[in-house]
Amino acid sequence: MRTLRIALGGMSHETNTFALEPTTEATFQTAGILRGEEIIAQHAAASTPVAGFLEVGADPGVELVPLVFSSPNPSGTITRDAFEAIVGDLLARLRDRGPWDAVLLALHGAAVAEDVDETDGEIVARVRALVGPAVPIGVTLDLHANVGPRLVTHADVVTVFQTNPHVDAREQAAACGRLTVAAARGEIRPAHALVQVPAVIGIMRQNTAEEPMASIMAEAATIRRQPGVLSASVVEGFPYADVPHMGMATLVITDGDPPAARRHANALARVVWAHRAAFVARAAAPDDALRAADAAAGGPDGATSGAPVLLLDVGDNIGGGGPGDGTILLEAAIRLGIRGFLAVLFDPGAVAACVAAGVGATVALDVGGRRDARNGRPVAVTGRVRAITDGRYEDPLPTHGGYRSFDAGPTTVLDTDAGHTLLLTSRLVMPISVEQLRSAGVAPERLRILAAKGVVSPRAAYDRVTTTAILVETPGVTAADPTAFDHRSRRRPLFPWEPDLDFDPAD
Repeated sequence: MRTLRIALGGMSHETNTFALEPTTEATFQTAGILRGEEIIAQHAAASTPVAGFLEVGADPGVELVPLVFSSPNPSGTITRDAFEAIVGDLLARLRDRGPWDAVLLALHGAAVAEDVDETDGEIVARVRALVGPAVPIGVTLDLHANVGPRLVTHADVVTVFQTNPHVDAREQAAACGRLTVAAARGEIRPAHALVQVPAVIGIMRQNTAEEPMASIMAEAATIRRQPGVLSASVVEGFPYADVPHMGMATLVITDGDPPAARRHANALARVVWAHRAAFVARAAAPDDALRAADAAAGGPDGATSGAPVLLLDVGDNIGGGGPGDGTILLEAAIRLGIRGFLAVLFDPGAVAACVAAGVGATVALDVGGRRDARNGRPVAVTGRVRAITDGRYEDPLPTHGGYRSFDAGPTTVLDTDAGHTLLLTSRLVMPISVEQLRSAGVAPERLRILAAKGVVSPRAAYDRVTTTAILVETPGVTAADPTAFDHRSRRRPLFPWEPDLDFDPAD
């Protein structure tokens, strides 16, 4: 059998078009623009989508060639210069190192660049124009993708994470890789159907282990077991992107049977639509959430024999583009006199002040609240610097997105006079591993309340050390109610903005 040459690359970014700070080329450089062997070194031992694609290289009939990959934290709209630089680099390497038998692209699906609304679709279209119509292109997407027709028109195989927290990223990419290899060998003829469901599901209803998503995902699993079905996906969408294709979708791939793909995608879309009343949710106000956590955590002395309570800061969700330095929960904990509370804040200035003072020093400084006033103002604290670390840590256990290695930059732990523990970082990282705490000498089990700046993503790790999770409806760039944002480009009609619309896709 002839050896297949397969290119691997991508640009994965979840774009919050309501965030204040744009995503620039410097943003990508800070996150890391990996090329060639650097991609293997960083992802081979992880459970990321790239790691799943790397499994294709184990096939003795495949030569897998990693080209370019970058995946910054969710943030604001990608500048045109940044988009052209990263994608241009990928395309140049595709052109110069070809020809290819297939291409694998690790994308997100919710990227938005200046003047390029369907950014991921544009990437796939440019790759298609370069490699020609006969070369299979496989794409793996995040469950929060906003999937538009341009992407599925130019891709042959598209798989989507089907868990939230995203613990199947490697699995879905590996499946995409296998199907793409099979297509390149002429063993299958992928035929896909996309249905854009006119609905948006609120971020607080997106946990796939809970309703309504648990029932929806069960139906997708049933369809995947049907004869001739190669893949069946539900896509939750990303509501913080103001683009026409924002919202939920279903995507089914069959082996050479377009009518069956359409029939299954429509059936799955009807199941999604039938659950729409459960897509809208409210959460506890900050003071109410803290009081409930305080009562559930037991004694107020800052230590408890039981597991701590997890507070999920919805409005400052780093995994959705939140600034990561919101202080609303910290301010409320101080005002309410609640002790044994931990907050992680992105605050390079506060870290520098603690480092300058040194371990054991007492410092008085303002923390957080500098990047977006919607998430709170700087809060004055006094405390003792407990630890200073380099902020690097690893987590071999399941994490959201499958990440294993993390770098929060120089990090300090501050024990405040108010009975709180503040972990201050100089780089923004998602709160998806409790190893962030342990690596700095903080034992989460000895605290009463842990605040994480996420909604669903922290739970793959934090559920192992907490008893209860409480969603907190804080304001900010990732606030819970999608209708509170000024979506000017969204489809119309669209639930829940237009709650009385009818939808019944035709086979």
